[in-house]
Amino acid sequence: MSGVDASIGFSSGVGNFAVVLAAELHTHSAASHDGRDPVDLLLRQAAAVDLDAIAITDHDRMAGSREAQAIGPDYGLMVIPGIEISTAAGHVIGLGINERIPRGLSYGETLDRIREQSGIAIIPHPFQPSRHGVAPNVTRDELAAADAIEVYNSRLLTGRANRKAEAFATSRSLPMTAGSDAHISEMVGQAVTFVDAEPSEGIAGVLSAIAAGETIVDGKRTPWRISLRQAAGGMRRRIHRRAMDWW
Repeated sequence: MSGVDASIGFSSGVGNFAVVLAAELHTHSAASHDGRDPVDLLLRQAAAVDLDAIAITDHDRMAGSREAQAIGPDYGLMVIPGIEISTAAGHVIGLGINERIPRGLSYGETLDRIREQSGIAIIPHPFQPSRHGVAPNVTRDELAAADAIEVYNSRLLTGRANRKAEAFATSRSLPMTAGSDAHISEMVGQAVTFVDAEPSEGIAGVLSAIAAGETIVDGKRTPWRISLRQAAGGMRRRIHRRAMDWW
C-alpha cells in the first residue's frame, strides 16, 4: 500500500500477508494522569471495532495494563503488556514488559531496560516536541536504535509530524506502527497496526513480527471535537489530581 494525505487518513506498509492480526498499540486508561475511561470500556470498544489485540500504554503506570491482561480474554482480545515511559528525552512505549520502568531515565537506558524484559521499544509521535516527542533531544542514530517508529498518530494537527516520522522510518528501513493515542474509549481503533502474525503465536510472535517490520499501518485523524474534549478533560483531571495530592 502507499501513503496518502495524513490530514485525512493514512495507510502504509508492505507485505503480502497470509494472516493479519489487527492491533491497537497506543491507548490510555483512567490510570493515566490524562486518561478518562476505565480499562473495561477501552476493551469493549476494541472488541466492537473488531480488533484482535490491544496494548494499554498508560503514562509511567502499569496497573491498567495488568487489569486489561486479566480481563482481556472476556472480550476475545489479546492484551499486549505496555507502558508509555517518560524518559529524559521524551516518551517511549515499551511493549511486552511486565515490570514498570522508572521515569526520568536516559533514552538509551530506557531502551536497554525494555529489552532486558524481552520487550520492544516503539517511539510514539517522535517529531512532536509539544507532546514529548524525543526527536529534538536525541541524535538520528539514537532514534533509529528503537525497535519501531510510530508513523501515524491519530491526534494530529496538520499531519506534518506523522509524515516526518514516516519519512524517517522509511529512510532507515525501520519497522512502522500506528496508534490512536486514545485517552477516551471511543477513540480506540482510530489507528491500527496490522501484523503478519498468527494469534496462536501469542504476544511473543506479535512482537517479533512488529520488530521484523511485518506490519501495515492504517489510521484516520481524531475528530477536532474529540481532540478538544480529550485535551480539556485531561487538563481538568490533572488539576484535580494535583489538588488531591496537595491536600
